[in-house]
Amino acid sequence: MLERHELEAFLTLAEELHFGRTAERLHLSTARVSQTIAKLERRVGVPLFDRTSRRVELSPVGRQLYDEIRPAWSRVCEAFERAVDAGRGLSGVLRVAFNGPAAGQLLVGAAQAFRARHPDCEVQIKEARQPEVLPWLRRGEADIALTCHPLHEEGIVMGPVLVREARMLAVPAGHPFARRATVTLEDLARVTVLRMPGTLPESPHEDRAPSTPRPSATTFNEVLTLVGAGEGVFAVGAHARRYFARPDVVYVPFEDAEPVEWGLVWLANGATARVRAFSEAALELVREPARVP
Repeated sequence: MLERHELEAFLTLAEELHFGRTAERLHLSTARVSQTIAKLERRVGVPLFDRTSRRVELSPVGRQLYDEIRPAWSRVCEAFERAVDAGRGLSGVLRVAFNGPAAGQLLVGAAQAFRARHPDCEVQIKEARQPEVLPWLRRGEADIALTCHPLHEEGIVMGPVLVREARMLAVPAGHPFARRATVTLEDLARVTVLRMPGTLPESPHEDRAPSTPRPSATTFNEVLTLVGAGEGVFAVGAHARRYFARPDVVYVPFEDAEPVEWGLVWLANGATARVRAFSEAALELVREPARVP
């Protein structure tokens, strides 16, 4: 049986017909190549190459061996490369979730950049409600998700922040706050702050909202409907003005609240090459975290 280094030395020399160039391709010394070929010829029992001081040529036996081995070795190498690609995760399917239309728009751009680099990897994009993001990741329904940061959960990795946007307060159109240019965090103590599971983690109302029972909602449109009906107020990102314009809701900027941050998240034990490559593509797409006014 041929050893791999013997096979590579023989095939490379058969193609280069030059010991020096063969040594360069294999990153070996010329003497090492010569020794390997000589050992192989002793095992075969006849010369595989005809050598002179000026040239190297395949012998008849060497030509026959090359013609029979080269196609098989090419198939072996191709199969190995496919296995490496699969092991690195740059082929197959990457399932990406997003929460909200603004995140979806950014995600589409990231997916296009990723596909351009890794055309053998299929990207499947689907929308998740905010409370669904973590369950989807943990059940394997999504490999990576674009959602609000921070998301401090055990076993969850937060990628770099991709977008920062101003934090605003959604208030009923007839509310006194709707006539103001800005609101403050202190203002939240005087109103009912609505809840929606998993939305805008660590938002300003977390430690300032009243302890009285508050209406809750399970979707963003539902919470805005409650706002419009005068049931309370809700902290949102600035993108809501564009994607969720409503006649019964007014969006008022905070003057003292931290911006809303968006980024990718994934399971710590699910950091495949596909996931890392997608995160890199998304980060390069935005280049620097942008702030939406």
